[in-house]
Amino acid sequence: MTRGLPHVVRRRSRISGWGVYAGQPIEKDARIVEYKGQLISQTEAWRREQRYLPRQRIWIFTIDKRRARDAAFGGNIARYVNHRCHPNCYVDIEGQQIWIRASRAIRKGEELTYDYNTGGAAKIPCRCRPGCRRML
Repeated sequence: MTRGLPHVVRRRSRISGWGVYAGQPIEKDARIVEYKGQLISQTEAWRREQRYLPRQRIWIFTIDKRRARDAAFGGNIARYVNHRCHPNCYVDIEGQQIWIRASRAIRKGEELTYDYNTGGAAKIPCRCRPGCRRML
């Protein structure tokens, strides 16, 4: 664990598979966890997504027009933060680092979520709440 970051834990999620939960209260705008993974080109990211998406996995995170991170290789607990249409976190890209930050105060035990902003390209039904019609 990096010094100064809040304690988080991975456990089963009602949203999808595994989720990440606050192990302590987290203040608004606090850095929570860095999204890690192998730094790859967008061409390689597209190729890998063709393998991941049929399994309904979104592990490629776009940094910019040229680069992305693949959490399937060298990823960490951040890859288990689930999508939610009304999340409690947001993403802050600083150079090649991707930070997940609190968009509001988060209670201990609350699941961490952010909006994946995929535009529906993966055609994966959103499961953030019953009746959600959004596609990831």
